[in-house]
Amino acid sequence: MSGGLLREGQVVLAEKARRSCLIMEMLGGGGQGEVYRAQLGNDLVAVKWYRDAVASEAQRRALEDLVRRVAPSPAFLWPLDTVRVPGTRSFGYVMPIREDRFVGMVELVRRRVEPPARVVASIGLGLAEAFLLLHVQGLCYRDISFGNVFFDPETGDVLVCDNDNVTVDGIASGGILGTPRFMAPEVMRGEARPSSRTDLFSLAVLFFTMFFVHHPFEGVREYDCNVLDADALRALCGQAPVFVFDPDDPSNRPVPGVHQNVLDLWPLYPAFLRRLFVKAFTDGIRDPVEGRVRESQWRQAIARLRDSVLVCDECGGDAESFWDPTEPWSGAACWRCRAPLAAPPVVAFDSGAAIVASPGAEVCAHHVAPGRLYDYSTKFGAVVRHPTSPGVVGLRNDSDWGWVVRGPAGSEQELRPGKSVKLVPGSVVDFGPSQGTVRAGT
Repeated sequence: MSGGLLREGQVVLAEKARRSCLIMEMLGGGGQGEVYRAQLGNDLVAVKWYRDAVASEAQRRALEDLVRRVAPSPAFLWPLDTVRVPGTRSFGYVMPIREDRFVGMVELVRRRVEPPARVVASIGLGLAEAFLLLHVQGLCYRDISFGNVFFDPETGDVLVCDNDNVTVDGIASGGILGTPRFMAPEVMRGEARPSSRTDLFSLAVLFFTMFFVHHPFEGVREYDCNVLDADALRALCGQAPVFVFDPDDPSNRPVPGVHQNVLDLWPLYPAFLRRLFVKAFTDGIRDPVEGRVRESQWRQAIARLRDSVLVCDECGGDAESFWDPTEPWSGAACWRCRAPLAAPPVVAFDSGAAIVASPGAEVCAHHVAPGRLYDYSTKFGAVVRHPTSPGVVGLRNDSDWGWVVRGPAGSEQELRPGKSVKLVPGSVVDFGPSQGTVRAGT
């Protein structure tokens, strides 16, 4: 704790609650201030304390406005109260403490943590939903980047920190502009202030970095830079950005052997997702008003992506690819072992959603529960391998009630909780709230 802005055992005053807040150990620090574990009444919380250069009256007023608001979603570690030391101008704020199960997005980008594809998709869904709810409230975040996002590698749950940067959309006149590689080009050029519209651009960069472990503007032009200093970065990402897969401008393609990650990963993803990235980094540059991809569009595409995961049995299920079941089966081979992949069956639901019935696929509220669109946290069933017949998959009932399975020849059976049934094309599974039809992958 030596050298910290606050000391262990120090008491600060939570102004809204009018209660003492006990400072415990320091959790970390940055340019704006330091974050501490603290005790507020019976609750364990986090306190961010500002450095004097940042602790302005404008920052205090902005914080007080955020404290008066309700967090747009539980994903935000939202300011709950302001805290101060009586008799000084120093202050900070209280926020929920981050659970130990969450790790920084930088861990994923640097591949120190490699969650399964469905978990990565769940991270994307959570972020799209969180920023949609933030923007609906007329707010903008201003600094979307992987430095401000945490996720649970097991579930894909997300948390967004540093919410003291949030402001009312369209009125930001000072404060943070963003993180250079994530800032919208018009902000980097000094032509615009952060807004929900520039948030959309930063969100697209975050998603591209998540899925492709690469930056959308770092191709041959970045490779040819002698020094990637602030001026070079401003040119690449602000003055004349060119998407590495721009269909009309090949001048900034990835360099084989240097940018191999993105070259290998780009063709693995379905065309519907790649089209959104092309739009985000072509139309979204030329027309920041109409060209940006909305959170709702990302949410729809990432949900389809989650349901399109295809695993290779020869690799033990570790090598994951994608197949869009609305497209003809291409007869693809596994990217890792090169073994041919068999076309899996597809379960098409009344809701319009469909899952590729590859081991590990899940039937969730999103698929079968009316009014629960994009709810993947509530799981009712899973696609499982047959215990003795390799290549054969079944559907296991993980719900609390029985399902009815009608075979293609008119047979009918009850599928009780905990039991599985082979997925036969032409069968219909009645989940209660809705139905799913099994069809052959073609």
